[in-house]
Amino acid sequence: MVKIPVSSTNKVSKLETIKETSNFLREPLATQLLENSTHFTEEAVQILKFHGSYQQDNRDNRVKGQEKDYQFMLRTRNPGGFISPQLYAALDKLSDIHGNHTLRITTRQGLQVHGILKKNLKLAISTIVENLGSTLGACGDLNRNVMSPPAPFKNFPEYEYAREYADKIADLLSPQTSAYYEIWLDGEKAISVEESPETIEARQKNNRGKFFDNGDEPIYGKHYMPRKFKCSVTVPGDNSIDLYTHDVSLVVITDDNKELLGFNIFAGGGMGRTHNKEETFPRLADPLGYVDKKDIYDFMKAIVAVQRDYGDRNQRRHARMKYLIEDWGLDIFRKEIEEYLGKNIEPFRPLPDWRYKDYLGWQEQGDGKLFLGISIENGRIKDKDSFLLKTALREINDKYFLPIRLTANHNLILCEIEPAFKIGIETILESHGINSDPQKVDSLTRYSMACPALPTCSLAITESERILPTIISRIKNVLNLLDLSSEKIVIRMTGCPNGCARPYMAELGIVGSAPEKYQIWLGGSSDQTRLAKPYVDKLPDEEIENFIEPLFFYFKKEKQDGESFGSFCHRVGFEALHDFSSAYTSIK
Repeated sequence: MVKIPVSSTNKVSKLETIKETSNFLREPLATQLLENSTHFTEEAVQILKFHGSYQQDNRDNRVKGQEKDYQFMLRTRNPGGFISPQLYAALDKLSDIHGNHTLRITTRQGLQVHGILKKNLKLAISTIVENLGSTLGACGDLNRNVMSPPAPFKNFPEYEYAREYADKIADLLSPQTSAYYEIWLDGEKAISVEESPETIEARQKNNRGKFFDNGDEPIYGKHYMPRKFKCSVTVPGDNSIDLYTHDVSLVVITDDNKELLGFNIFAGGGMGRTHNKEETFPRLADPLGYVDKKDIYDFMKAIVAVQRDYGDRNQRRHARMKYLIEDWGLDIFRKEIEEYLGKNIEPFRPLPDWRYKDYLGWQEQGDGKLFLGISIENGRIKDKDSFLLKTALREINDKYFLPIRLTANHNLILCEIEPAFKIGIETILESHGINSDPQKVDSLTRYSMACPALPTCSLAITESERILPTIISRIKNVLNLLDLSSEKIVIRMTGCPNGCARPYMAELGIVGSAPEKYQIWLGGSSDQTRLAKPYVDKLPDEEIENFIEPLFFYFKKEKQDGESFGSFCHRVGFEALHDFSSAYTSIK
């Protein structure tokens, strides 16, 4: 029997009632979409998220006594970061006609269009679907965009398996309600890539009576998940997708002939937390075990169902799977999955060390064609001054019609490039002020990330995307002062503690904690395999140079050969960092 998804106190949050009474994500969204208004009620907003959109307002334009400047952000669902040239052209045009003239690459390999008005929302979503895209499940309490390494290698079977299973797991766990097509396309389901028969069969199978027969949602039921659920699929050694930060990460395991055997499983990662709520915290995923390829769909359904049935539906702060594992312990969690799965999970297989890869610059795909990774500061595709990235990408798309892979570090890869196209693409980029040589990208910028934050995110406490370039420039000045200009330091910044840019995995994490004040996290690794720790709670923006100079000086003085800044902070410990900083006299 399917367990009734309620908390141990038999109480549920208000949002649980909204989901339950929505008629599988229809109301009150469908009714309010027809109303002549600029925005939705809170109840409809919660359902709208499942359809891939957030209601926002431009906080720069707030005026006391006047209605907020309401607008909508649309986010694509595209496993492995794949964007077809047809879809990219449609999104680019939408952003100019109905958006704010920019596109934003997310840290989960999606694309966001900002600035859509309510009256244009249906047109925007229908345009995306009609161009073989989707926003369904890009937000909300269900499985989000499934990530995989963005490199389009054709001569490494492991990468092809990762892409294949990212697509299949995304299909397996996609919401099945017809509400999306009823609301946005008047019931007409657009032509899309056909799902594999095995995926369809696996979704419909009622494993051990834990799923829903003859319902709109055979996996989720009418309650959906307690909170968002995040997955990734990668290959041994490739940590281009921050595998420790997901609810579930699958690692491709092959035999000596590169035939797929199965997957190592990591479970229980997550970045979100709340300031001054010690019961909330970022967490790294744990090695759970190994699953044979023939069982992987049943396993994914089982782990989703355990979280569906036992995740906290009363306190949303405590609703992610990482807290279930933390409360139960990994052994109990594993046994519960095995109960849902009907068999034991095998022991974890050995893996090589993880390395971060960003795949920038020109590289070979392995089939005679090339790909080009382009560094995009904070993932914002826009035209500004002499830097005309948006125009350049449009011209390349118009002329060469190339598929795109988005990266987890919000960069972009142009794929399937004929060698004869290389000079023409370089010419377009250079003529629009775009540098394609990763060695010429400032190292701090190359390895940095920021969330959008102000002015559109309602959760933002302070600036992030708009201020990070200035922060990096100021940090660079300190490094130059200390003759450390060649250092590569992973810097990530968010405007609130929810951690969308994954600052808790950075060597230097900067997290908004009060207006113009930031919590500083130190000690993460350059390959994103170690969690950072909080060092300072509320550092005023103007004190960043004075704060960072003694730490960098100490690093220069005592670092070991090849040691990164994050690993140095982790090795010497925070007490030593505080002691050195308190006794430090600036060299300026």
